[in-house]
Amino acid sequence: MAITKQHLIPLFAISFLLFFQHHCSTTSAQAPALSPAPPGPPDVTKILQKAGQYSVFVRLLKSTQVSDRLIGELKDTDDGKTIFAPTDKAFSALKSGALNSLNDEQRVELVLFHVIPSYIPLSQFQTVSNPMRTQAGDSGDGEFPLNVTTSGNTVVLKTGLTKTSVSGTIYTDGQLAVYRVDQVLQPLQVFAARSSALAPAPGMSRKAADVDGKSKASSLAMQNLALFVVSVIAFALSL
Repeated sequence: MAITKQHLIPLFAISFLLFFQHHCSTTSAQAPALSPAPPGPPDVTKILQKAGQYSVFVRLLKSTQVSDRLIGELKDTDDGKTIFAPTDKAFSALKSGALNSLNDEQRVELVLFHVIPSYIPLSQFQTVSNPMRTQAGDSGDGEFPLNVTTSGNTVVLKTGLTKTSVSGTIYTDGQLAVYRVDQVLQPLQVFAARSSALAPAPGMSRKAADVDGKSKASSLAMQNLALFVVSVIAFALSL
């Protein structure tokens, strides 16, 4: 049977389609699979929001921009972080107006005092050296010391103004550990300085000072009276 031009056109079209399909499947098979993007560092604020009852601490983390700083540091370092997160009830136990009276710098220091610049599993607190260094600054006396003691599974934190225990693990992944505390860790540098500024000057009470002032005024008046009498007598004798 002779192959005519009319037979060649459909044969050519079928051959082209088969070749095109084979080429596409080969190219697709040879193309390297795209690896998924590495996960970003954990977001402390999202972790605490999911856990609930940490709204005040979350608000402080955001308003001081410490939350953004933590994400950047977790991304750029392998040391990890440990965070002690006070509950809303812990903040409500502070003296009235204590938090609102802090300036911006003191609020940053307060938040950073709850951050340790390394990852510490709960079982490893017994190995840390005191005082622990926080991200608030110098751990020397009168500044930002944070001491830890352990007894079995209990971890006790002491700041010089606050003594509380770690009451639970909120999150841990080998890079970030977030622990619950039921009191706000009050650094000496912030809260002791404020107490000193607000305390009355050492010495007598105001009532005692008033009495002493009146006594001095009375004594001065008696001295003036005595001088007047002496002057009158001297004048009379001179006549």
